[in-house]
Order: sequence, then structure tokens, then C-alpha cells
Amino acid sequence: MGRQAGLFDIEERLRDLSAKGDDLERINALVDFEAFRPELERAVPRSDRARGGRPPYDHVLMFRLLILQASHSLSDERTEYLVKDRLSFMRFLGLTLADRVPDANSIWNFREALTRATLDGVPAVEALFRRFDAQLRAAGFIAMGGQIVDATVVSAPKQRNTEDEKQALREGRIPEDWARKPAKLAQKDRDARWTVKQGKAKPGPDGAPRLAIAIPVYGYKNHVGIDRRHGLIRTWTATDAARHDGAELPALLDRSNTASGVWADTAYRSAKNEAHLAEAGFVSRIHRRKPKGQAMPQRTARANAAKSEVRSRVEHVFARQKGPMALVVRTIGLARARVKIGLANLVYNMRRMVWLAEVTPA
Repeated sequence: MGRQAGLFDIEERLRDLSAKGDDLERINALVDFEAFRPELERAVPRSDRARGGRPPYDHVLMFRLLILQASHSLSDERTEYLVKDRLSFMRFLGLTLADRVPDANSIWNFREALTRATLDGVPAVEALFRRFDAQLRAAGFIAMGGQIVDATVVSAPKQRNTEDEKQALREGRIPEDWARKPAKLAQKDRDARWTVKQGKAKPGPDGAPRLAIAIPVYGYKNHVGIDRRHGLIRTWTATDAARHDGAELPALLDRSNTASGVWADTAYRSAKNEAHLAEAGFVSRIHRRKPKGQAMPQRTARANAAKSEVRSRVEHVFARQKGPMALVVRTIGLARARVKIGLANLVYNMRRMVWLAEVTPA
């Protein structure tokens, strides 16, 4: 029979986890979570408890739970279970085996309050993102070297709508059948959209062109701007998947970057965007398109190849979010999707900061 576990056994197990490499412990060591408290308390006000009742959970504790969710793409129920199950999660949250663990409903209510809140005219999740960006700059990770802009589709559960319903949504109307059934309307995502991703087919062995595959995808888009030097997300926005990438370029430009270069793919090249960049003092490094019906000039092809070496760094952001973080949107509506995507961008920066701190000389 095994012996009864004691306090020192738990401490020894935690030391073993640290020795193996606990990413959450590294984040705890570098990120000042108390710095988020002012925004959290403004965004999610508490009652005065004049009528008594169970005390509410700490704001920073609930925010840490949302960070855990975004790190592992967890549902509220799964988050509650894993916090009770994993010592590393409890240590990250500052909980012991004797402490209460927030249940799924508490997590949902906190996130909903954060979704509805605005602070100084911006969504609360954006204010939290800016708070951490200030931490990054204070730690020496200043935006420099220019910026790289791109977007990716974040999948959401597909909606089985009729053609008439789709047309109504495109026109900004609520389908009549949905309006008569509030329960059905509450389960319908009216903000997510379909779009088509064009695959890139390589030429055949004989050099003959192949047909590119068009892949329909449904959901939202995560538009980001990263700095070239550190690869940290400095600006971001969330839209439906049908939104054109180039339309979001002005909102993604970071005027605090120490260099003026802006790298992006051909989706961002337009006369309007080029004029905006020039007027704002930026230097366009945006890819040029192949002339219609003509071969790509060698000079343009070489310039695009040089730009690709820089621009490709933004793909590491999306690879991390869609790989280990398994980023998807399971909620309904753009407001909730914005919180989901914003937290994922925040978590990426936290993990990136840990890596930069390890590889950057003291």
C-alpha cells in the first residue's frame, strides 16, 4: 500500500515540474499580473455585499483563468476540471488543495462582463492588451525595426442557414423565422462569415501550371501587426472572415515603432493604402502583384523574394496560435470573438516574452 501524501510530497512534485520546465511558472516569474488589476476592477465591478453571500473571486485570479483558457483552448467546464486536476495550473493561479476553485459559471460570468465592458472608449480586452504592451516596453522590448502586417482566419462552428437567411444577414437584417423564435436567435451567429482561401499550387514536373484549390472557411479574422525586431504583436483587430485584409491596414500601423518600414503581402497593396503610408511617413515594403496576362518582371520577383524573408516572420504568430494554442472561436458574435482573439494575442506575447528573456543577453 502507498503511504499517505504529505505537504512536502506536493512541494517535491512541484520541484520536479519546475525541473522539467513549466512554461506557466516562467510566465509567473516575468509577468506582473497585479498591474492588470486597475483595468479588471473597472471592467468587472463587484457588489458591496450588503446582503451578504459568498465573497466574489479575486479579479486577478479570474484573469489568470482566462489566460489558462487561451493558452490551451479550453472550455469553461474543462478549465474548472483541469485546475482541480493539475498541480501546475493550481500553482499558476496561486491556489492550494484547500482553496475554492471557480466553477464554469463563474468563469463564464467574468468573461461576459469583460466582453461588455469598455474602458476609456476601447473594449476592455484591448485595454488589457495595451497594459501588457507597456510592460514589454518597460522591460526593454521596444517596437523597432519596422512592422509586419498580416491576417488569418479563426474558425468558428459552421451555421446551417438557408440562402434566404444568408441574404438577410448580408443585408444586416434578422431573418423573420429567427425573430419569432428568441431561443433559436440566441444560438445563431450573425457576425461570422464565409470566405475562400486560395491555395498555392506549384507547377508540375514539366513546368505546366496547376489549378489552385479554393478552400471555403467560416469564422472570424485575426489581423495583427508585429514588430520586426522582437516578433511581438503590437497592434491587432478582429473582424468577420469576409473582411478584406487591406481595409484594416490603417488600424494596424504602429506609429511608435522606431523604423518606418511596413511589410505585407499583395492583399494590402492598393493606391489608397500606398497614399496613406506615404502621408503618415511610412515606407511601403508591400509585395507587388504580377501584371495581369504578363510574366512577372525579374526585378519585381527579386524584390518580392527579399520582402518575403522579412514578411514570413508573421507566420510564426499564426503557427503558434493554431498549433499549440489550438485557437478557435466557439462563442457566438463578434464581441465574444474579439475577447477570445484578443486574449490569444495577449497569451502569445506573454510566451514570446518568456522566450525573448531566455535568449536575450542580460
